Amino acid sequence: MSKTANLPKVTIITVTYNAEATLERTLQSVAALDYAPLEYLLIDGGSSDGTLALLQAYEAVIDHWVSEPDEGLYDAMNKGMALASGDYLWFLNAGDEAAAPDVLQRVFAQDVGADIYYGDTLIVDGAGQVVGPRRLQPPDRLSWRDFRRGMLVSHQALIVARRLAGPYDLSYRFSADYDWALRLLRKSKHTVNTHLVLARFLDGGLTKQNILPGLRERFAIMNKNYGYFTTLFNHIGITCKFLVFWIKNRRF
Repeated sequence: MSKTANLPKVTIITVTYNAEATLERTLQSVAALDYAPLEYLLIDGGSSDGTLALLQAYEAVIDHWVSEPDEGLYDAMNKGMALASGDYLWFLNAGDEAAAPDVLQRVFAQDVGADIYYGDTLIVDGAGQVVGPRRLQPPDRLSWRDFRRGMLVSHQALIVARRLAGPYDLSYRFSADYDWALRLLRKSKHTVNTHLVLARFLDGGLTKQNILPGLRERFAIMNKNYGYFTTLFNHIGITCKFLVFWIKNRRF
């Protein structure tokens, strides 16, 4: 029997727009993965730089790609999910990388059939150099209630069952990933901490570039899920931890 016979199929989705400067790192990372039941989808928003030339150069790695105008990052991610055929979904966007070629083998060697697998991430800069870990660290056990303290696990460190995943809510322009992950955690009956660094992700994403409107959206999402006073109280702790981290590391 093949050693991959019982492994689930994983669909990796990469969303791009004018990502010529960062995309190749992601393409090379996916190409290096030592995991056979893999589908790779790339959703481009109609790039006008050299992104399409890269897609054509890596067509042997990409199972399907599309380049057309969209309504933004989360709309493109929804398109990717609609095209996916894997048992699990993993979002690695332009500039993001899998932590190691054997990372998926190591994930599913631990437990097969979970609703959600999660782990940690490392931040990298534009040159691909590691900056350090995220400010928020994943807890040993994760439930939807833990997100009262913020998005403790980044979307690059979530590998989720496709049967569980609904679309991103496009009414949120900057924090739809937080809302999406929270909804998945509410539905999950079997969430596994892999105790692995799953990905390296490029610093300076959409939410970080729009920090204030992103925070307003996140507060609204928390309010909807946890109530106003709980959300307000937890933001005191979130703010204090943010300030301590910024003073020590001069980054967030």
